[in-house]
Amino acid sequence: MTKRKDVVDAIVSQGMLPLFFHTDPQESVAIVHTLYNAGIRVFEFTNRGAEAQQVFKALIEARNEHMPDLQLGIGTIKNTLEAEQFISMGADFIVAPIINPAVGALVHKQGLLWIPGCMTPTEIALAQEHEASIIKLFPANILGPGFLTAIRELFKGQLFIPTGGVDLEIENLKSWFKAGVCAVGMGSKLIDPKRVEGLAEKTERALALVKQAQQG
Repeated sequence: MTKRKDVVDAIVSQGMLPLFFHTDPQESVAIVHTLYNAGIRVFEFTNRGAEAQQVFKALIEARNEHMPDLQLGIGTIKNTLEAEQFISMGADFIVAPIINPAVGALVHKQGLLWIPGCMTPTEIALAQEHEASIIKLFPANILGPGFLTAIRELFKGQLFIPTGGVDLEIENLKSWFKAGVCAVGMGSKLIDPKRVEGLAEKTERALALVKQAQQG
């Protein structure tokens, strides 16, 4: 439970969960180093291609050697085989675009955090039944902050993180935090995997905007 709580606390404290996929291990490590040096302490690599395991292994090795306080998770996990593979490699948490209760049970058995993706109140209720500490609202650009505002009273105390289309712009961020999210997922609006230049400054600005948005 300690690891699970540590990751939840890290996500809530950071207020933002950066995520990306890249096919090249060396360039991926460079991106994560840049994010880390800019203040990131919890991060999600996405399982979006055949190279994902090779790259994730390189990220774990780099984390263990140079970034020991970085919580490193894996996203786009849809079945137990994928979950087992990445947990055995050292994943600190598992993020999914869907609810697969078997994945949740496997992750919880390991004492890790499982963040399933939901789009409807019924899916949110199902995720809660399977003890999801944080629920991903996905795709966020389709749902919008108004969706959470409308349903949050049904799920008091539940932590939500929108992912997919959250803008790196203060009014958009404010609208999400006002709606009640604990953090925002930030992918292509923050990270261009083909370009590391300028990422440190962009990340520092994003963290500052998130803090501003959290304060209203």
